[in-house]
Amino acid sequence: MKTLYTSLAAAWIMSFTTGAQAADYMEQGERIKGRSYSPAVVTEGGRIVWLAGETTLTDLNGKDIKGDVEAQTRTIFALLDQTLQRAGGSLKDIVTMTVYLTDPRNGAAFAKVRTEMFPDRKFPASAQITVSNLAVPGMLVEVQATAVIGDKCGKPTPCLPVK
Repeated sequence: MKTLYTSLAAAWIMSFTTGAQAADYMEQGERIKGRSYSPAVVTEGGRIVWLAGETTLTDLNGKDIKGDVEAQTRTIFALLDQTLQRAGGSLKDIVTMTVYLTDPRNGAAFAKVRTEMFPDRKFPASAQITVSNLAVPGMLVEVQATAVIGDKCGKPTPCLPVK
């Protein structure tokens, strides 16, 4: 079992350094400068993957993470990445996400982790919504996303107008 988790962790880490990531990410304007989302992501072609909402109460090793928003967020991104790898992609292919938080004060912690998950700062477009509860008590965050795998936008064929 430990070997399985080690393999999953290695695949997850590799997903941050590999992958095509072809979409064009609109530059952040002054209003949102430094935030962990893009105002828009432009794609053309590619295979679209609609990811179901992902949430968890345990990390990849089965440890209880109820009430720990950072641990839940990290695990959710790992689970999304596992699903995308099964579809032939990675986190880098996510173009938009909807984030559900049970407490708006957890937005900064979520943004911190998301910044780590997208170290090249090519963030998905995003909405963040505060809800009173999620499916099970102790769940603090849920992420639903859409990815485009094999898109043709980006370098060397940008889809956004050149300034």
